Amino acid sequence: MKIVYITGCLGFIGSYVTRKCLEKGWKVYGIDKCTYVANTSLIEEFQKNKNFKFEKTDIKDLKHLYDCDYVINTAAESHVGNSIVDSQVFIDSNIEGARNLLDLIRFKQINAGGRPVFFHFSTDEVYGDIMYGEHSEKDMLCPSNPYSAAKAAADMLVLAWARTYDLKYIIFRPTNNYGIGQYPEKLIPITIKSFNRGQKVNLHDDGEPVRNWLHAEDTASAVLKIIESGVCNQIFNVAGGFEQKNIETVKKIIKLYYNNDQLDKYIDFSYTREGQDVRYAISDEKLQSLGWKPEKKFDDELPKIVEYYKNKFIW
Repeated sequence: MKIVYITGCLGFIGSYVTRKCLEKGWKVYGIDKCTYVANTSLIEEFQKNKNFKFEKTDIKDLKHLYDCDYVINTAAESHVGNSIVDSQVFIDSNIEGARNLLDLIRFKQINAGGRPVFFHFSTDEVYGDIMYGEHSEKDMLCPSNPYSAAKAAADMLVLAWARTYDLKYIIFRPTNNYGIGQYPEKLIPITIKSFNRGQKVNLHDDGEPVRNWLHAEDTASAVLKIIESGVCNQIFNVAGGFEQKNIETVKKIIKLYYNNDQLDKYIDFSYTREGQDVRYAISDEKLQSLGWKPEKKFDDELPKIVEYYKNKFIW
């Protein structure tokens, strides 16, 4: 049995990881500061499991770590658009928060089987965009916006703390996640919410940017595969094996929601995003060599997601 901290346990990806760990019979100490994206209704679900304990706090203010095997850090400010408007909270959470967790591990007394492994959620966006081919874990980091710059900075902290203080770590770089439970500021849920409100969806850069889609359940299963493999001091990319232009994603949603393809009726193409990455693409051969592969198919999952958000209003 593992004992793990999961920061951001009420967030989209964090909740999937929490659920998977509890299903494995692991003890989970959940941390969340309960921002606007947190699904606080999950507290009741998770607390039905005797192995779950919850603490409401910001990771940059956390003062103590109980004995554990892993600190899985999914907590982050993640919406690129918000980072362009105001980067300060991204610096506080994504950099200073990671630094605090690293120091809590560094100062932990080695009296119960050693210090925990820091399992840090990064992003494929730290590499910047790529027109052709795929980024590997060895590629240079070249972030394009304040969000990805903050995540890249945290990655550098992890590597520096590992070298200076001999901390064990995993840096985990997933691509664009999707699934039920994502807050409606990301492309799929905000598109459906806009349609629920009778509004057009704002699709930046004519919908030409390309995204690789990874289901959050596959992301969570990748986390468990890495932990159960026992590897550490490694960086892993994780991709969904499926990519398409944003306009193609929205076309599919329109077809499912309205049963037609009248794009101009439902899309506002007037918006251009600063710092826009044209295409993300990463190779996850290293992760797949451990025996993991994505199981969810985008076109099979999208109808379920549309139906969910069509019938559930999220503030």
